[in-house]
Amino acid sequence: MTSTQSAQNSSTQHPDDFEDDVQEIFDPNINPNSDQTLDQTQHSDQQALDTQATHIQRQCQLEDCFLGQRFDQIAAQVWDDFSREKLKTWIAEGALLVNGQQVKGKARSDGTEVLTLDVELAPQLSSQPEDIPLQIVYEDDDILVINKPVGMVVHPGAGNHTGTLVNALLYHYPKSRELARAGLVHRIDKDTSGLLVIAKTLEAQHHLTRQLSKKTVYRVYDLVCYGHIIAGGTVDAPIKRHPVDRTKMAVVNGGKDAVTHYNVLDRYTHFSLIQAQLETGRTHQIRVHFSHIGHPLVGDPTYSRLKLPKGVSQELANYLQNFKRQALHARALGLIHPRTGEEMEFEAEWPSDFEQLVSLLEDEDQLKNG
Repeated sequence: MTSTQSAQNSSTQHPDDFEDDVQEIFDPNINPNSDQTLDQTQHSDQQALDTQATHIQRQCQLEDCFLGQRFDQIAAQVWDDFSREKLKTWIAEGALLVNGQQVKGKARSDGTEVLTLDVELAPQLSSQPEDIPLQIVYEDDDILVINKPVGMVVHPGAGNHTGTLVNALLYHYPKSRELARAGLVHRIDKDTSGLLVIAKTLEAQHHLTRQLSKKTVYRVYDLVCYGHIIAGGTVDAPIKRHPVDRTKMAVVNGGKDAVTHYNVLDRYTHFSLIQAQLETGRTHQIRVHFSHIGHPLVGDPTYSRLKLPKGVSQELANYLQNFKRQALHARALGLIHPRTGEEMEFEAEWPSDFEQLVSLLEDEDQLKNG
């Protein structure tokens, strides 16, 4: 990979809100010619820009190679940085015109028309912004890569309307309100830590979504599971909603294809440290697959039960009893930058609870094996 970023010691400080800035700008105790006043004015201007709707304008003169094709199909070819469904919507709404006139997407071209796109992106979300710190690994005008902590819900849902990653994104980058799911293209569970990429533009979101479907985004996870796994391998087992317990997923015939590759990083007396790479991205995929092969993840409240192997130290037993989340961390993320085409790789080191778990397992192993 040509670009690598690390999540170690990378956090962001959020600026004050707009009202606070206005109050400080007109504070009589501040010299109006000072650098402080200038910086605050610039920040207020930037906040105003961030909340302005994005305006997209494009034009394309068609050629005879498009003769006989439908306009919705043509639009998807000439502006392939937007999804076909989005372009169909814009045609239906009159934001995408043919020779200045609204047409039906199924109408066919004579190969000489001019397509004009003129659209202002509307808000897609009703969730509210919240000043929640984000650990930012990388950010530019197109993408944002964050290291999500344990306990943070990614998207608002039943019982979790606030305090989510989406709420934090709306505060950090207000224009994310224009994007479905605030720019999210994939998720990790509430109690899984690690890397997520978020799109900051409609074009980037479409590009990253296509990468995921084409499997050019790679996601590598570290995990601790029960038992000895002798060697690496692949779990290729379909996943769908559990037929009885609807809060769970399960390996079920007729489910969606799900493939997880894995290798062994280390083995301990009763546990294994594993690195898993997703080929597909089904809900709870790693947790379900490792439970399916008889090696459930330590701490998983849904697919595992607490097991205290005979002879473990009291220190390790106490830690296992208090480790209330699945021992799973999204360690590495690789993608192709949606604008530059650069291959990029990001890494996030283990959170402290995961690191301590592995340390205790190593210490236990050394005591037992001399």
